[in-house]
Amino acid sequence: MKKIFKRILIVLLIVFIAIQFIRPQKNISAGISANDISTKYPVPDSVQAILKVACNDCHSNNTRYPWYAEIQPVTWWLNNHIIDGKRGLNFSDFTSYRVKKQLHRLDDINDLVKKNEMPLASYTWIHRDAILTNRQKLAIATWTEALKDSIKARYPADSLLGK
Repeated sequence: MKKIFKRILIVLLIVFIAIQFIRPQKNISAGISANDISTKYPVPDSVQAILKVACNDCHSNNTRYPWYAEIQPVTWWLNNHIIDGKRGLNFSDFTSYRVKKQLHRLDDINDLVKKNEMPLASYTWIHRDAILTNRQKLAIATWTEALKDSIKARYPADSLLGK
């Protein structure tokens, strides 16, 4: 029985070491994208600071990777969160969205933050500084509402129709 257990541990160790060499591409780009939300719309410094700490790791093309992101299978798990996050909202590509989608994403930001659904609990568990205060939530809400009003005033009503 001890020999079987020892062999299983050795096989598991070999597999663990082998998977360390299978890595997804990191989510890091050089500089600000041409389609970044801040290139077309005003993002106050206070809101930018909130986005940097609580949102951008999963919702932009620039993730700050912690030390444990170098260990498989954690890297794969983090990569899946980033892919899912960017699929829903990517601040680095925000201005490439159709106007109606931009408005919907701003509504989503506001709603999810108010409901404490963003940032995810799995993120704030380790990133304690990403837990939003009521003041930060209000700053996000104020910004998203003002930005929505600005977008609606800038574009003709027919551009807000459709997908």
